[in-house]
Amino acid sequence: MTRVCAVKIFQFPRHANTLKSSSPSPSVSEKKLRFIISPPLIHNPGTSSLSISLMAHSRPRILEQAEADCDGKITDNIAGERKYAEIVVIRHGETEWNADGRIQGHLDVELNDVGREQATAVAERVSKEFKVSAVYSSDLKRAFETAQIIASSCGGLQVLEDPDLRERHLGDLQGLVVREAAKSSSKAYRAFVSKRRDEEIPGGGESLDQLYQRCTSSLQRIANKHIGERVVAVTHGGVIRALHRRASSHGRSAGKIMNTCVNVFQLSDEDEWSIKVWGDVSHLNQTGILESGFGGDKSSG
Repeated sequence: MTRVCAVKIFQFPRHANTLKSSSPSPSVSEKKLRFIISPPLIHNPGTSSLSISLMAHSRPRILEQAEADCDGKITDNIAGERKYAEIVVIRHGETEWNADGRIQGHLDVELNDVGREQATAVAERVSKEFKVSAVYSSDLKRAFETAQIIASSCGGLQVLEDPDLRERHLGDLQGLVVREAAKSSSKAYRAFVSKRRDEEIPGGGESLDQLYQRCTSSLQRIANKHIGERVVAVTHGGVIRALHRRASSHGRSAGKIMNTCVNVFQLSDEDEWSIKVWGDVSHLNQTGILESGFGGDKSSG
């Protein structure tokens, strides 16, 4: 249940770590703001523009929660705040190759039945919790079909393809089962697990730096077209991990990237990125969830 409450926010000098008395010193300014305390992703029209988001991997953070009208336009309730685009980034649903632990990369594999159920579940969630103005997708079938299901639930929007949202090209590893890759293609596997971000995978594969440049540039282009709006982008595990690296300031691991996980990014008009919600799969309570689905790097989930 969402609760609305008034709280006091104290702004401390940089050297102040704790409040040692119940009465703040003159150097501490006090603000009274109105907050909503709610689960991540729940949009509450008519309430305050600030919310507290609780994430499993990090301390609670105070994040802006702008409102959107019926066309997905974001209304900023904070005077003087920068304009931004909010992009709901979603991984595609499960494929048979995910279930088998087979490396996909740029190979074009369709969703399986569980993947379509997952896509339907996330589509229902997005249609209820967000008002979006556009849906973008990788041009690979597993992402595009997921995006089509979402777009259909959001008023029949057209899916806009962007090849730069494709998964990392994994060269000679594509089509191999993960547990056999080290033996089947040892040179490609060594490049794949290398700590060097500029190392390309034999067989036409990308380095992590190339993936990073490709997909972060893509998301920034999308944001620049939709400042003041909320849009959806359906993509892949390796891409989402690279986007996390661009937006994250704490350097922590992104963790597992589950099928149809919901991740909300805010990209400002001054090229500043932040993460509002990360790795949320609560919509999969009533459907299958795949914990071993392989993404674009050695730690993908």
